Amino acid sequence: MAAVIALLHDTLVMLGIFSILGHFFNIEIDSLFVTAVLTAIGFSVHDTIVVFDRIRENLKRYNYPFEVIVNDSIVETLARSLSTSLTVIFTLLALLIFGGETIRIFVFALLIGIFSGTFSSIWIAAPVLRMIEQIASPLGYLHDLGLVHRDVKPGNIYFDARDDMVLGDFGLA
Repeated sequence: MAAVIALLHDTLVMLGIFSILGHFFNIEIDSLFVTAVLTAIGFSVHDTIVVFDRIRENLKRYNYPFEVIVNDSIVETLARSLSTSLTVIFTLLALLIFGGETIRIFVFALLIGIFSGTFSSIWIAAPVLRMIEQIASPLGYLHDLGLVHRDVKPGNIYFDARDDMVLGDFGLA
C-alpha cells in the first residue's frame, strides 16, 4: 500500500507539472511522455523495493521497534539510492543540454520522474509504511482474537531463522 501511494505521488507530480507546462507553454502529452512516466514508475518501484527489502532484512536481524528499523534501513540505503539517482540525473541533464529537440520533452519528463521517484521512495514510501504499521498493527488483530498474550507490544515483532514471525516471547508459525 505504501509503495502504491508513492507511485501515485510520482505519477501525479509528473502529470501536474506537465499540465502546468501544457497550459503556459503548449507542451503536449504524447507517447514519449507516457513512456517517460512508465520508466519513472519502474525506477521508483525499484528504489522502493530496495528500501523495503532492507527493512525486511533488518526486521529479521534486529529486535528493535519498527520505527527504529525503518529509520536505520533508510539511512543504510540512502547513499545507494542517491548515487544511483544522481548518476541517472547527470546523464539526463547531458541529454537535455546536448540532445536533439525531438527527445527534449521526453528527457525533461524523465528528469522530473526520476527526481520525484527518488524522493518518494525515501521520504514518502517508508514513512507511509510506518504509519500503516502503526495504525493497522497485526498485533491489534491478534490481541482481539486472543492469539497473543497481552504483554506483547508492537515493537516486539521479529523473525526467527526460519522466517517465522515471532511476537515477543511467544512464537507463531
